[in-house]
Amino acid sequence: MNDLQIRCATLSDIDTVLQFWRDAAEGTSISDDHDGVARLVTRDPEALLLAERDGTLAGTVIAGFDGWRCHLYRLAVHPGHRRQGIGGALLTAAEERFRALGGRRGDAMVLDHNEAAQHAWRAADYAPEPQWSRWVKHLDG
Repeated sequence: MNDLQIRCATLSDIDTVLQFWRDAAEGTSISDDHDGVARLVTRDPEALLLAERDGTLAGTVIAGFDGWRCHLYRLAVHPGHRRQGIGGALLTAAEERFRALGGRRGDAMVLDHNEAAQHAWRAADYAPEPQWSRWVKHLDG
């Protein structure tokens, strides 16, 4: 995997990342637009990590730290690059970021029906906590 490069996204990567998520991620979210990703990259320039192979985007993860908790979002690997260690390399980079910031526990949101993602998270030593539920209120409008 010597040809894999992991770097932080820049504002110029936004359109590529949005297209990548449409192709490689499981569904979309309310924040999956140019303005939402621009806010993320501007507010925390090291949060959106990109894995590139031969100059082509192969994977992403958002490693957000709010000063209290470490949150992982948008772990996605292009279907043509799966099962090659890219997701694990992205998680390792995210965890290194968290440790450097003083983070002590990472958490991720994983869709209940996405068995492939659940397998990947378990392989990286993450486990679900069935006593928690995600509560959401959309703030638009």
